[in-house]
Amino acid sequence: MPGKLGRTAEQRQALLRNQASELLWYGKITTTKAKAKELQSYVEKIITKAIRVYDDNIEFDVVSTDKKGKEVTSKSVKDSPKKLAVRRQLIGKLRDLQEVKPFNEKKSEFKARTADIQHPLMEKLFNEIAPKYAQRAEELGQGGGYTRIYTLGQRRGDGAEEAIIELV
Repeated sequence: MPGKLGRTAEQRQALLRNQASELLWYGKITTTKAKAKELQSYVEKIITKAIRVYDDNIEFDVVSTDKKGKEVTSKSVKDSPKKLAVRRQLIGKLRDLQEVKPFNEKKSEFKARTADIQHPLMEKLFNEIAPKYAQRAEELGQGGGYTRIYTLGQRRGDGAEEAIIELV
C-alpha cells in the first residue's frame, strides 16, 4: 500500500536519498512541490549532523624511517570516533556521487586531484557545506534554515506544482 508521495517506504527512501545527494552536490534541483517539502527536512537533518562534528578530528604523530635510516616524525589527522560514526550514518542516508572530470582538465591532473578521495560527496559535505553553515549559524545566532523553496507554477504535462529547492 503506497504511503506518502504515492510510493512505498522503500521507494520513498530511495527517492529522498537520490534527491538529497543531488541537492548537496549541485546546490539546487527542480522537482515537485510535495517532494521538495519532504526533501527539505531530510536534508536539513543531514546538514545539522555534519555541522555538529565537522571539526572533530584527532591529531597524532607518526614516526617512520626514511631511505637513509633516519627516524622522521610527521603529523597526521584522522576523524574522531564520533565523527566517523556520523560519517557512516550519512553515507547510509546519501548516495555517493563520483566527481566528473572537467572538459578542460588533463586526465593526469584529474587523477592527481582525486587520488585520495574515496567519498567525494562526504568530503564536500564535511569540508565545504558544514563549515559554511556553522559560520552562518554563529553570525545569525540560529541553526537550521539551510534550504529554500521557490514555487514555479504548474508543470505542462500533468499540472503538478513544480518547485526549486536550493541551499541558502
